[in-house]
Amino acid sequence: MTNYDEIDFSPLDALADGEVITHSFVTDVRLASGKTLALITLDNGRDHTRPNTLGPATLKELGATLDTLTARAAAGEIHAVAITGKQYILAAGADLSDVSRVPSAEIAKLIAQRGHQVLGKLSSLGVPSFAFVNGLALGGGLEIALNSTYRTVDASAAAIALPEVFLGIIPGWGGAYLLPNLIGIENALEVVVSNPLKQNRVLKPQQAYDLGITDAIFPAANYLEDSLRWADGVLTGSVKVERKNEPGKIERLTKWPIAIKMARGMLESRIGTVPRSPYVALDLLDKAKGGTKAEGFAREDEALTDLITGDQFAASMYAFDLVQKRAKRPVGAPDKALAKKVQKVGIIGAGLMASQFALLFVRKLQVPVLITDLDQARVDKGLAYIHEEIGKLEQKGRLDGDGANRLRALIHGTTDKNEYADCDFVIEAVFEEVGVKQQVFGEIEKIIAEDAILATNTSSLSVEEIGAKLEHPERLVGFHFFNPVAVMPLIEIVKTPTTDEAALSTAFVVAKGLGKNAVLTADAPGFVVNRLLAKVMGEAARAVYEGTPLLTVEKAFSPLGLPMSPFQLIDLVGWKVAAHVQDTMASAFPERFYANENFHELAELPQVVEKDKNGKVTGWTKPAEKILKPAVGTAPAGEDEILRRVQDGLAQEIRIMLDEGVVPEVEDIDLCLILGAGWPFIDGGASPYLDREGASQRVFGGTFHEPPIRGIAAV
Repeated sequence: MTNYDEIDFSPLDALADGEVITHSFVTDVRLASGKTLALITLDNGRDHTRPNTLGPATLKELGATLDTLTARAAAGEIHAVAITGKQYILAAGADLSDVSRVPSAEIAKLIAQRGHQVLGKLSSLGVPSFAFVNGLALGGGLEIALNSTYRTVDASAAAIALPEVFLGIIPGWGGAYLLPNLIGIENALEVVVSNPLKQNRVLKPQQAYDLGITDAIFPAANYLEDSLRWADGVLTGSVKVERKNEPGKIERLTKWPIAIKMARGMLESRIGTVPRSPYVALDLLDKAKGGTKAEGFAREDEALTDLITGDQFAASMYAFDLVQKRAKRPVGAPDKALAKKVQKVGIIGAGLMASQFALLFVRKLQVPVLITDLDQARVDKGLAYIHEEIGKLEQKGRLDGDGANRLRALIHGTTDKNEYADCDFVIEAVFEEVGVKQQVFGEIEKIIAEDAILATNTSSLSVEEIGAKLEHPERLVGFHFFNPVAVMPLIEIVKTPTTDEAALSTAFVVAKGLGKNAVLTADAPGFVVNRLLAKVMGEAARAVYEGTPLLTVEKAFSPLGLPMSPFQLIDLVGWKVAAHVQDTMASAFPERFYANENFHELAELPQVVEKDKNGKVTGWTKPAEKILKPAVGTAPAGEDEILRRVQDGLAQEIRIMLDEGVVPEVEDIDLCLILGAGWPFIDGGASPYLDREGASQRVFGGTFHEPPIRGIAAV
């Protein structure tokens, strides 16, 4: 058994350089019963935009504070200890900037052990400990609470979660052992494994209370007072804390192994076996059903050390940095002071994409939104969809009645294009054909104000060509959304050689107002995401037409770790859209992109592939097989060959895109793929993965990153 107090943690001091220390301030509180509670408040001295984090210096100070309180408890000076945070925040977990620059496996293990040593003191003070979860509690922040004897939560807390699996690691400061023994295995699997893999889903306070993570929930208005009163009741015995999942009540013999087995099957079918952290977490949760807390903590130490030193965590930290920092300060965005104030938005079209745009613009910008189409029936259909979606938001409690009515009143549909006259920002959502887009913009330009901005949502056409017939092409900008519009966080903002700074600035400001991350790209075929996905889909199609069985092709792509296999993706975006994108890319770069006329014939079918209940492709439909049979060759490729082709093809295309200046830096390509294509954090986007796999070296004799982004174990 590890005695954490005998370990020399001084080597961690070097990691504390530059740390924003979260201090542990102690106040003695005299309770109504006459008992004394020592209240620790965690506070890094910054406002709520800079959350408390748990770095080496922070943990050292907290450990010393808890040692002092242990001595005071032994002397009878205090009867309980409580820990809470500054306004809105308990703690956002470990300081990942420290963890990501760990120099050795030995130091990595010390980080795991330090967390256990310090947070573990909360359960061995000699008096009861209370965690008052007054706000954001992520990772180590939630583990502070789990290590405490009792827990309350503020009903307005922003988020409660153990997101570690999303970042390629596991909850390693007690979470993987304590949580399943507190709330049962099924609930723990949801919090530790399922939620992080669902785009990092978090718990609301009520959910945390309902799961049994906290013992009480109080409104924000008097949260601290209510928590102190409740804690006093617990100490005097007037409040009985009953937990439906007390260790003695948790069924372990049958439910536990069945839940683990089902979770493992779910993971294998949905994410494959490439990501390591979900399976490591699964093993820890499995073993948590027996043994001592000390044994559980020791297992966490080993697992966390192994993952921190691996490639997937290094790549995850690179991806995390892109999403948290680079995405918030888009490279190449002009001064926002140049942006035109957008007080009314016009949307050309009333189909599904246009209706999704309208809903997003009206919800986020809260300005009048106009939709038009060729006839009133199409307009009415679009309006009905928007009103229905607003109704759904109201039913879910995300809008109140007044808010829903206000949004409905801001949406207007008509066939009269003259109503675009007072729109500041007009975006088209019409058929993906240059001539059609040129025609609608030509009509609208005669109506709108001289300084109004025009935007096209084209996914692969030349924005410059779309604007070629405009009198003022400088006001046109590419504004490419991804489907589903409300969910996908990326907008590719496309600058043509004539786009002026005012149009570009307006586009970036509008994107931010919509809650999206924007990346600047040059006007090149497919921009970033569709160009690279076309490479992936093209190589999959090439293998099929060579004679490779469909499921062999699907399996060959699994090491990429993408959220969908190639033909799942094609089925999602639509076979007609995919065929169109492939044509665009093969026409622009015939020597590098694959397209087949047969693709268009397949696209006319109502269904091309069969899928199981999880959406996994299981085979061709009979009509598709009939179309494919005469077109397919007799030289099938093996899985390794297909994977190598797509790796080398991606490395080549990314290198060319950088040389052509499609984006400023390779980080922007990775950011686009993470946000627009769901490229996994554990890969870090495409470029770190291609460096690790040797594709960069094979294609251009170098790497995208110098040194390559690798874990300590690989260096």
